[in-house]
Amino acid sequence: MAAASGLQPRLLSSLAGDRLLPSRLPILHLFGYKTGGGHHVSMRFSRALSGLTNLVFNRRIVEEVPNAKRKRLLPGKLSPRRPVPDNILKPPYVDSRQSPGISSGAEVHDEMGIDCMRASGRLAAQVLQYAGTLVKPGVKTDEIDEAVHQMIIENGAYPSPLGYGGFPKSVCTSVNECICHGIPDSRELEDGDIINIDVTVYLNGYHGDTSATFFCGDVSDSARKLVQVTKECLDKAISICAPRVELKKIGKTIHDHADRHRYGVVRTFVGHGVGRVFHADPVVLHYRNREGGRMKLNQTFTIEPMLTMGSINPVMWDDDWTVVTEDGSLSAQFEHTILITEGGAEILTQC
Repeated sequence: MAAASGLQPRLLSSLAGDRLLPSRLPILHLFGYKTGGGHHVSMRFSRALSGLTNLVFNRRIVEEVPNAKRKRLLPGKLSPRRPVPDNILKPPYVDSRQSPGISSGAEVHDEMGIDCMRASGRLAAQVLQYAGTLVKPGVKTDEIDEAVHQMIIENGAYPSPLGYGGFPKSVCTSVNECICHGIPDSRELEDGDIINIDVTVYLNGYHGDTSATFFCGDVSDSARKLVQVTKECLDKAISICAPRVELKKIGKTIHDHADRHRYGVVRTFVGHGVGRVFHADPVVLHYRNREGGRMKLNQTFTIEPMLTMGSINPVMWDDDWTVVTEDGSLSAQFEHTILITEGGAEILTQC
């Protein structure tokens, strides 16, 4: 749940030293970065703009996406918020009325912290793998959320998205043109859909964050290629990670591979440090950039490229979360939490 350079209101860091500061912004759920210096945050599009885009892109129920057989994604009905047992440790933002912020420090761990990160990452991977088996035509995204929620709490963990900046569900389900942060609802998956499922768990005080894009039924060759290349972008980016490597090399690696296949790279959303807090430094840009910063031994962060067939520009729905491509073109995403080791990078979010 992170954002970058396209929309540029100022980010107020949530930490000053070791003291949490309340944000003066309404919902700090999309962390941003402006190339050339200074953190920025994209809080939300203006209400007038988001209302207009909903009118333009989402009211035309019977209209299809240009040059495609599928219809544009539409919001469904939300079920009530699912409860979490009192004995499960919850992240601080759940019970706070303050908007969560981004930590100004990197997540660098000792041996105990690394063990905890491995445990949370492993659980997140297992939950994601299970969620992927549920992807079939006729299944509601809310049913996926219910299953994910239950598996997470049965393993003594908390579903990190639930209550984060007001997010109402335990997982993000982003279908077709949805770039990220799709809210599970009553919409049934259809034959030919692609769906990104983004799982984060909070286990023993540490977050593990991962996502993958799955096929629903008979998916077109063009959609399959987009998903395949997006996964390749993530794998190639992870392969160059190691202590002292410049963070900007991640963006170049992803952008170069996407360019070879003529896909767009979404710039508005970024990878991030993750560990004891959900979002921390560094900001990981997925496109070519000149930002500074190097990877540190025992540091954990996510890489989560989002590629599109068409426009890379985002449109946010009135729910203040769901982000879709402005032209309705397909978008795919993959994400891992990695640990920087002496020998390179360890993927924490795999079974």
